Amino acid sequence: MHEELSTEPAERQVQASAHGPMPGTDPLEAVLMVRGEIGEPNLPHLQQLPARGVGSDNIGRGAQLLEDLAVDLQPYGWRLADAPGIDARRAASALRTDLNVLSDAIGAEEKPGTELKIQFPGPATLAANLYLRHGERAVSDHGARRDLAQSLALGAVRHLQILSRTTGAQQVTVYIDEPDAGAVLNGTLPTASGYRTLRSVPASEIRGWWSELTDGLHQAGAAAVVIGADAEPGTWTTLATTALESGADGLGANAASLTVPGWELLAAAVESGSRLWLGCLEPGSQPPGVVDAVNAIRRPWRQLGLPDSALGALVLSPTAGLADLSPSGATAVLGHLAGYAEALNQVRVDA
Repeated sequence: MHEELSTEPAERQVQASAHGPMPGTDPLEAVLMVRGEIGEPNLPHLQQLPARGVGSDNIGRGAQLLEDLAVDLQPYGWRLADAPGIDARRAASALRTDLNVLSDAIGAEEKPGTELKIQFPGPATLAANLYLRHGERAVSDHGARRDLAQSLALGAVRHLQILSRTTGAQQVTVYIDEPDAGAVLNGTLPTASGYRTLRSVPASEIRGWWSELTDGLHQAGAAAVVIGADAEPGTWTTLATTALESGADGLGANAASLTVPGWELLAAAVESGSRLWLGCLEPGSQPPGVVDAVNAIRRPWRQLGLPDSALGALVLSPTAGLADLSPSGATAVLGHLAGYAEALNQVRVDA
């Protein structure tokens, strides 16, 4: 029998992790790749394989978490429907397969560790990319986006419970991916016709969606809930503040896009106990050496007055998923991140 989820915090150390997408179509190959490079003491993640096609894409998989809402696939994208379409059933099957393969792989390990990370699109991104029956984006309708947020909050809890039961993971970090939250907030999403843009959604409404989601996950035993949103600098700081106000335990950001106000916000969050998921390696680029990578992270850290002893607030990640790389390329990225984390931990210990 698997043990229950644990939320007891261990001493924090720098960890390496990654986002869901991985190359190829073989879930076992992806699992072994992830766990071989960023297993304990790092933070391995549940794999996602977009190359398998329809249903393994980000939105198709995220829609499988919705409770009492179904989707089908249309030429313009995923649409809310009365019953799941064949592509939705394929997406659900792929998710079950990935969970089962991960569980089997963990069960075969001598020391599997206790931590795991899962990721899915958040309510703003789902509302921006799922369509209503008449073909407009769900975010255009107040009632539809409210129903989506509530449905995702319920379904995310179910997903967390299933993952815990099947894998035995005791410390599960949930990363809520919101690449379209900035467009939702700013009102820059195009309508289905493309002739105009949709009305902006207030930050207070987005905060309500995120609060409902984080509250439910915390109550279900999530060790941490992290919100990562991509947006231009001014919008990002608004979203990051909104995420912290909603009860998120951490923030996701790419180092290259952070401005001084963004770093200052993150410094204050770290001092308050939040964790920072820092995208520090762009897939497909030439990775820096360990010394250069460590210096690039420590430089703004020290300029903000943060001590090296606080580096344990960091989780290092690539700036995007690894699905477009070759298996060897993805393995190399994960290996570099693990090396950076190990070096930063040595700096932290020596502080």
